[in-house]
Amino acid sequence: MTTKEFLPYYQGKAQTIVVTSNQGLRLQFPAMHIRSYLKSDGINGYFCLHTENNKFLSLTEVK
Repeated sequence: MTTKEFLPYYQGKAQTIVVTSNQGLRLQFPAMHIRSYLKSDGINGYFCLHTENNKFLSLTEVK
């Protein structure tokens, strides 16, 4: 996702983000949790989403 594509999420205009997992599952979570991964070229890479009972616990970057 480029920085331009992320702008509505960063500004708070969009509250949730929808991503697709490696297994093809569509996942939705609050966009505020991915803001810390924004770099000058956007957001790139793989992330591990931790949940419990369908509730967000954490998001970590997989290096």
